[in-house]
Amino acid sequence: MHLGLGAFARAHTAVFTENAMLASGETGWGITGVTQRSDTVARQLAPQDGLFTVAERGEGAAPLRVVSSIVDAISGRDNPAAVVDRIAAPETLVLTLTITEKGYRIDPLTGSLNLEDAEVRADLEGRAPLTAIGQIARGLQQRSRTGTGPLTVVSCDNLPANGELTRTLVHAFAAALPPAEAEPLTAWLDAHVTFPSTMVDRMVPATTAGDLDAVEHELGLRDEAAVVAEPFMQWVIEDNFAAGRPRWEAAGALFSSDVAAWEAAKLRLLNASHSLLAYLGLAAGKETISDAVAEEAFFTAARRMMAEDVLPTITLPHGLDADEYCAQVLTRFANPALGHTTAKVGSDGSQKIGLRLLSTVSGNLDAGREPRWAALALAAWMRHVATTPADQLNDPLAAELHAALPASGAAADVVPALLGCRSIFDAELARNQGFADLLIHWYTIIDTHGLEGLRKEINHG
Repeated sequence: MHLGLGAFARAHTAVFTENAMLASGETGWGITGVTQRSDTVARQLAPQDGLFTVAERGEGAAPLRVVSSIVDAISGRDNPAAVVDRIAAPETLVLTLTITEKGYRIDPLTGSLNLEDAEVRADLEGRAPLTAIGQIARGLQQRSRTGTGPLTVVSCDNLPANGELTRTLVHAFAAALPPAEAEPLTAWLDAHVTFPSTMVDRMVPATTAGDLDAVEHELGLRDEAAVVAEPFMQWVIEDNFAAGRPRWEAAGALFSSDVAAWEAAKLRLLNASHSLLAYLGLAAGKETISDAVAEEAFFTAARRMMAEDVLPTITLPHGLDADEYCAQVLTRFANPALGHTTAKVGSDGSQKIGLRLLSTVSGNLDAGREPRWAALALAAWMRHVATTPADQLNDPLAAELHAALPASGAAADVVPALLGCRSIFDAELARNQGFADLLIHWYTIIDTHGLEGLRKEINHG
């Protein structure tokens, strides 16, 4: 099963699974996909028997392919009981998920499940669950009661230690149930369920009407569920499975005991640079990431952030060449065929910047270094928040962020106000005046001098 059946899941997990079957000859696997917030993908796939096209774009792109590994698609909001039943079904051995950072419903102050979230509370109180964590926990609870057998839950989202985090959240849900339910479920989870961590990587922009038309022209058939992706694809998985699984390694997946190092490299090099380019691009009126990285100053800022801010603060996994990886990241971002928009990449910033940028900031400050380029990314995000109306800011904390903003739009007022948001910044970092001054410096340049000011400061400052 897969929760969060968006474009990424179809272009990554579904492709890896089909490739694994083709390479290994073990063709008995199939995916039941579950849409979370919208039933659109389920409606698109239903009349196509789950078939959909992957169109690779860019240098080295393969021909169009029709993928057949999805055998059913369920709307999780319309049929939550069916989701629970499928998780509990004996033929379900692996549950993967791509529900985005905000889908985990994490309490930013505790790092565990937000038990005050109204949707989480409703799931705990016994309704057919609508949150992903509620669906997983209730499905596992039903599985425990029917003696169905072990299951592996595999998070494929951009979160550090995503397996351990998912385990923490599912156990927190179980522990919040009445004792008569909580105790046996917790014991069963410990004995029968594993949560391996993973790192996933493939750029999959939102499919446009033009993409669908292009696929129809090339394929000769209309495919409403087609997805577009770059040729690059990577999956690193911790080998900690409670039951059977597809032979993903036959499709090129890497099973590693050091997933954390791969996660850190991707989050703090690739994903952080993606965010930097998105917010600089938004400030400069650049519509796509490829437009942003084509601006020499922004390319330079991303390259220098990786080299000067990030690499000194992380330990790379064995076999990963730093220079080659950083160059590859920027080359991938420059692929104009993807049309990855700055607005999309810049969405949900409150959920992303902590994971992508703040560890780098803290690592440099602790070592007595100035996190110059990571601070540029954060200042650009702050200006994006301050200059975007609350009802247009695509962020789950939009209301909280705008409530914190001062009447004045000056950098010296906006920066400390947003640093005071404890859902994002801890008190120690917010008190660091040198860091605040660096943010104010960059914010002022963006706000008063625009692109020309950024070019001058980045290239010559």
